[in-house]
Amino acid sequence: MEFEDELNRVLPADLPHRENVVHGSARHLTLIVEANKYLNLTRITSPREAAIKHVLDSVIPWRLFLGVRHVLDAGTGAGFPGIPLALVLPETRFTLAESIQKKARFVESVLGELKLPNVEIAPRRAEELTAGVITARALAPIPRVLSLFRPALKAGASILLYKGPDAEQEIAEAETAARKIRAHIEVVMRYDLPDALGTRKIVQIAEMTVGQDGILRGVGNPAVRTSTKPKADCQSAPHQIRTCSRSFIFVTRASGSVGLV
Repeated sequence: MEFEDELNRVLPADLPHRENVVHGSARHLTLIVEANKYLNLTRITSPREAAIKHVLDSVIPWRLFLGVRHVLDAGTGAGFPGIPLALVLPETRFTLAESIQKKARFVESVLGELKLPNVEIAPRRAEELTAGVITARALAPIPRVLSLFRPALKAGASILLYKGPDAEQEIAEAETAARKIRAHIEVVMRYDLPDALGTRKIVQIAEMTVGQDGILRGVGNPAVRTSTKPKADCQSAPHQIRTCSRSFIFVTRASGSVGLV
């Protein structure tokens, strides 16, 4: 019952399907602890830290996935963030990609235990798959993500990455790669986990398009205007969550200028 108790303490009261999330996540965490005896799934096994770093961290950005038909969790590992998000959003289809076969088999056993009809495991490399939205918690630096998922971006997918406090540095390091594929990179959310367990930033990546009016557009930023300074708009929310929007546009326009908004 320890996992359930901690999940009840830390999960937001207004989380959709909260009771199912608590019960399903508690069982998921219990299975991880049991499997950790012979599989190296995680170093986090204390009930409170697991509830915060595995489950709460996964579900805080749930609104960013609301209304998406198909989500690909790239490199799901032990099932995060895909399984907690699938419990919150039962109408959304989730594909959990994991190329390490023993981890994929573990996730498959968890899905069998939880009986989640909206989730499937794909024991393959994530870049071989696609979906409307691709997400990952600890996959690769942003420049590598751009390389891996360039075909998916060109096909219209967007990417939501769970990143730490150095997200802006990764974005800056991705400038050359992003410019080549006309990518729009935006920090769309940031939050601080309880117990000082870390700061998270959700980074969204999408391919830029040029409208008939000649204005560059990207997901989450309908009209890009050239500027010299980044802008951020942050608001406080429960669990010390601050939702921010900060855009980094790396595209070469016909005039040869680079816009940073």
